[in-house]
Amino acid sequence: MTTDTPARLLQLLSLLQTPREWPGGELADRLGVSRRTVRRDIDRLREIGYPVQATMGADGGYRLVAGKAMPPLVLDDEEAVAIAIGLRAGAGHALEGVDEASVRALAKLEQVLPSRLRHRVSTLQAATMPLTSGDGASIAPETLTVMASTVAGRERLRFAYRAGDGTESRRVTEPYRLVSTGRRWYLVAYDLDRADWRTFRVDRVREPFATGARFAPRELPTGSAAEYLRRSMQRHQESYDFEVTFAASAEAVAARAPSWLGTPDPLDADSCRLRGRTGDAVEWLAARLALLGFDFTVYEPTELVQSVRELGERLARAAGA
Repeated sequence: MTTDTPARLLQLLSLLQTPREWPGGELADRLGVSRRTVRRDIDRLREIGYPVQATMGADGGYRLVAGKAMPPLVLDDEEAVAIAIGLRAGAGHALEGVDEASVRALAKLEQVLPSRLRHRVSTLQAATMPLTSGDGASIAPETLTVMASTVAGRERLRFAYRAGDGTESRRVTEPYRLVSTGRRWYLVAYDLDRADWRTFRVDRVREPFATGARFAPRELPTGSAAEYLRRSMQRHQESYDFEVTFAASAEAVAARAPSWLGTPDPLDADSCRLRGRTGDAVEWLAARLALLGFDFTVYEPTELVQSVRELGERLARAAGA
């Protein structure tokens, strides 16, 4: 019998989160309490936001249903390990659709995982390898979770950094946001030694350390971290403008195109134009446009037109062979 009320409520909640209806008598037996105690505990869960639905009948039944807000979840060991592995696999590569929210969730989960479960997660990840890894460089999930926790906690972050030319340095920063471009993760932060805002490629970060020193957030020079990153990349890269039209609606193209490509403008109900600026290799952009799955025409730059032509010829030869 579980006499401690908070522990009993957690056990009851864990049972109710199983997608089935629980007869009141079975819940009472599982918890070692009376049916009256079960009813009181159900009322307590409802008071703190868990939408528990009751059904009428000889024994009565209870089940947890979807509500207006997301209440806290209770996970058993196997569920916690499975979710941590999934989040780590996605966070380690800047996959489209796996953004800062996923990294925050991983940071929260790993913060409360018991050491025995954390060891299981690390062992499982070390013993497995994903079939695909995205287009960008892989990143240790621990690096992302440390960074995410300092962003959320407004805590100064210290790390070693290797610049694009190979220069090594030590940085002390006030982290502002983690931003995923669909290929790579970047940290937007205020660099205390340089007294200015900077962006850092996370795959070039080593030994991130949360210092414990809190800070009051500064105002970013632009409206959002994503916009600041975009402008920073344009300043430091040899970028070029591109223009493409698609034989598909703007809504259809926007649903498949990563956000960093830009927003397509409708030409009519069945076609749209996409203009943007990027520093990616034209060969990579040609392949990425083809992967959207729509007929398209490239207008500029000339190098991209040539790259698309060569890609088409290469694929045609491969199909003919």
